[in-house]
Amino acid sequence: MPAVHLQQVHNIKNMFTNLRTEIGKVIVGQDEVVNQILVAIMCDANALLESYPGLGKTLMIKTLSEIMDLKFARIQSTPDLMPSDITGTYILEEKKGGEKQFRFQQGPLFANIVLTDEINRATPKTQSALLEAMQEKQVTVGNTTFKLDLPFFVLATQNPIDQEGTYPLPEAQTDRFLLKIKVDYPSEKDELEIVDKYATHTAPPKVKKFMSKDSLLNLQKYARQVPISEDLRKKVVSLVNKTRSDKDLIEYGASPRASIGLVLASKAHALVNGRTYVSMDDVKKMSYPVLRHRIILSFKAEREGRTTDDVITQLLQKL
Repeated sequence: MPAVHLQQVHNIKNMFTNLRTEIGKVIVGQDEVVNQILVAIMCDANALLESYPGLGKTLMIKTLSEIMDLKFARIQSTPDLMPSDITGTYILEEKKGGEKQFRFQQGPLFANIVLTDEINRATPKTQSALLEAMQEKQVTVGNTTFKLDLPFFVLATQNPIDQEGTYPLPEAQTDRFLLKIKVDYPSEKDELEIVDKYATHTAPPKVKKFMSKDSLLNLQKYARQVPISEDLRKKVVSLVNKTRSDKDLIEYGASPRASIGLVLASKAHALVNGRTYVSMDDVKKMSYPVLRHRIILSFKAEREGRTTDDVITQLLQKL
């Protein structure tokens, strides 16, 4: 496919401007969260949203699926959730004439955007079934493998403070999420607007559909074509390497998958914001959601009260 031209980028920028306007009819504030979710979608990748309950994550993702005309499904993770509850299962069906046969009944993973709420409440066995869908875009039931409809994304949520009755995500599964997005409380001004909007009306405003699956798949191809300079690529690799060499603050660093993810996320961030090339600002902004779940801090860093974002800031300053 040829490189993205300026006119195409201009049209794409207008598309995302309209998309944000539609989301703004339903979601108040959270502009950066929406921006990062769009980056994950443009990269054809999964995202992990960490936040407290009641901040509108489900409504935000459901609204995005409506605007993009994508099939939406929600999975509420619980300790008794079985793999077959999300992948689907064979059921015995009786046909006319008394003949019986097995028919596969699809589970909620057979959608385009799957919101997995409180993913760390699901058992490791169920998390493994989800991992196959996230990585391979397919599910296996018995001896049969079913391809999922594209585009396919898992947007999972977890509560940062609720640890009772949870199963921590394995590092292998955490690494499959391109971004870890932090959803903060709204400002007082935004919260007042939220109260005015939803304490008055019984239903959220309607949004327009102005994107199709085909156009979204094309946008994903365009995102990979956004140029990035050799100098910035070297800085990305250097940053990720520093997470492995700085043993003073980091116990375990990020893998080369993080380098690939940061370059792709920076390209998508540039495209979503209507630019024809990747800047250092794109790299800096996407370093946090790409790296924060891929590094494990040292005992010294934790003792000093540092967060992963603090350490990423320090590494960026060394570039």
